[in-house]
Amino acid sequence: MNITNVEDLNKNFSLSGDNNILRFKIGKGNIPLVEIQNEQASATISLQGAHILSWKPVNEDEVIWLSDDAMFATGKSVRGGIPLCWPWFGAHESNSTFPAHGFARTVLWQVTDTRVISAGETQITFRLVTDELEENFQQMWPQPTVAEYRLTIAEKLTMELTTFNQSDQTITIGQALHTYFNIEDISNTVVYGLEGKTYLDKTEGFISKVQEGPVTINSEVDRVYLDTADDVIIDNKKRKISIKKQGSHSTVVWNPWIDVAEKMGDLGKEGYRNMLCVESANAVDDVVNIKAGESYTLSVTYQI
Repeated sequence: MNITNVEDLNKNFSLSGDNNILRFKIGKGNIPLVEIQNEQASATISLQGAHILSWKPVNEDEVIWLSDDAMFATGKSVRGGIPLCWPWFGAHESNSTFPAHGFARTVLWQVTDTRVISAGETQITFRLVTDELEENFQQMWPQPTVAEYRLTIAEKLTMELTTFNQSDQTITIGQALHTYFNIEDISNTVVYGLEGKTYLDKTEGFISKVQEGPVTINSEVDRVYLDTADDVIIDNKKRKISIKKQGSHSTVVWNPWIDVAEKMGDLGKEGYRNMLCVESANAVDDVVNIKAGESYTLSVTYQI
C-alpha cells in the first residue's frame, strides 16, 4: 500500500493519546512530514528521504542541526538533519552523472507501520522499493532491492536501516547516516573513540593518516575513519552525545569550516560553527556484499 496523501496517512497511521502523538502534515516545499511526540522526546521526519529533521529529548536542546537556509524542494536534498546515503556513499564508482550519496535521500519513502512501544517510545517504519521508483532511478540501480528504515523515537534515537536483496545475484551497497549534530561551538568540541584509527583525508587527496589523540576541529575536516566499530562520543562541554552502532566499520567526520561553508550557499551564516557531521557508514573498503535473497542491517543509536 503506497500512500503519500496526508489525509490518508493520518487515517491509516496516525497515533493519538495522552502521552503519544503521531500525525502527518504538509511541510515546507509541499513535502509531507510526520511529527512525533511522547513522554521522552519529540521528532520531525520528512517523507522525502525518510529524512529526520529534528530529535529533541525532553529537557534537552535540539540534538539534530538543520540549516537556517535549508531549501525544501521535491527531489532535492536538505542541508542538515539526517540524510540517508544509499545505495552508495560518495560519488558513484563508475558513473559521475549519478547523484552523490545515492538517491534514497531525494525520493518519497512509504510509511508501512507506526506503533506505540510504551508511553515514552514511538516507532515508525519506512520502506523504499526500487522497482517502484521512476525509470531513471531504476536505470541507476536495476537490481530489485528493498530498503526498510525503522526509527524508534525516545530518550534514545535508534535507527535501523535494512537492505533486502530481492535480485538473483549479489549486490554491493555503500551507505551512511549522514547526521548533522547540533553543537554549541565547534571550537570547543572534541570527538572521542577514534584515537589511533587510520583515516583517509579528503582535504589532502585521500592520503592515509593516523589519528593522534581525540578529534578536534579548527579547520576544514573531511575524513573517513577505517575499522571503527567502537562507540564514539561527541563532547561539546555542556553535553555529551554517544553514538553506538552495529553493521558499520567506517566513520565519517565532516565540518566544512569557513571557506567551503561560504561557497555552499545553504549552510547559513557561520553555520559551520554549530554543526558537526559524525556519520556511521559503510564506505571505502567497508562496502557491503549482500547475496541473493539475503539482507543486511545498519543499526545506530544516539543518546545524550
